[in-house]
Amino acid sequence: MDKSPTTIGLIAGGRQFPILVAQGVKAMGSRLVVAGFTGHTNMDVIEYADVWQELKLGKLGKLISFFKSNNVDKILMAGTINKPKVMDVRHLDMRAIKLIFKQKNKGDSAILGSLAAEFEREGMPVVPAHEFLPDLLTPEGTLTQREPDDREWEDLAFAWKIAKNLGEMDIGQCLVVREGIVSAVEALEGTDATIQRGCKLGGEGCVVIKVFKPGQQEEVDLPSLGLDTIKAMADGGATCLGVEAEKSLFFDREQAISLANKHGIAVVGLSSEKFFS
Repeated sequence: MDKSPTTIGLIAGGRQFPILVAQGVKAMGSRLVVAGFTGHTNMDVIEYADVWQELKLGKLGKLISFFKSNNVDKILMAGTINKPKVMDVRHLDMRAIKLIFKQKNKGDSAILGSLAAEFEREGMPVVPAHEFLPDLLTPEGTLTQREPDDREWEDLAFAWKIAKNLGEMDIGQCLVVREGIVSAVEALEGTDATIQRGCKLGGEGCVVIKVFKPGQQEEVDLPSLGLDTIKAMADGGATCLGVEAEKSLFFDREQAISLANKHGIAVVGLSSEKFFS
C-alpha cells in the first residue's frame, strides 16, 4: 500500500497566516509545495517549503503547471493579496483573464470560488486552510472581561442583518455602526481601514461587526481579525466587536483580548442561532 505523504500546494499571500498554515501542514507530516508572488507573499514561508517557486501575480497557467508538475493533491490558500493588482489586466495571462472576466460579479467570493473550481477541474481540490489550524477559529460567546451593553447588543443585531444582506451581494465582511446608523461598509480597503473610517464618521462608541458572507466558500476566504483590528478600534474609540463564531479566524487572540480588556472593548463570538434567531 502506498504510504507516501499527501502533497499540499500552498498559495501564499502576506501576513502571518501562510506561515501558520505551513507550520500546521508540516506538523501533520505532509509534503509542502509553496507558490508565492512578488511583492505580496510573506517570504518567511520559504523555510517550510519542500518545493518553492516565486511567480508573478496573475499567471494562473504557470501556477497550475507548477502544482501539477509537483504532484500536488490538495490546494490551500492563505494570506492577503492586493485585489486591485489582481484585477489589472496587464498582469494577467489568458487563463486568468478568461476566469475573471467571465464573472458578472467580481466580488471576492465569486472570483475565489471560480479559482477553486479551476483547481478542482485539474484534480487538485481546494480545502480549508483552517483544517490545519482549528484553534484559530473564533469561539462562541463573550471573549473579554466586559460583555456588550444593551445599546451595543442592539447595534450588533442591527449590523448583523445588514452585513448578511450585503454579503449576499458579495459586498464586504465588516460593518461599523453606532446607535442604528451605518458609518462604514468594507470595500477594497480592508477591515482595519474600514474601522478607521467608520470611527472617524461615527465618533466614539462605534460597534464593529464582521461576518461570513452567505454563499462564501470556507475553503478560500474566511473573515479574519487580530491584534491590528483591536488597535484600530482602540484608536478610533470603538467599544464593541462582534465576529461570527466558528466561521472566522482570530489571530494573536490572547494578545488581542488583553488589549481589548485594557481599553474596555467588548469582543463577542456570534452565531445567528443563539443570538439573532
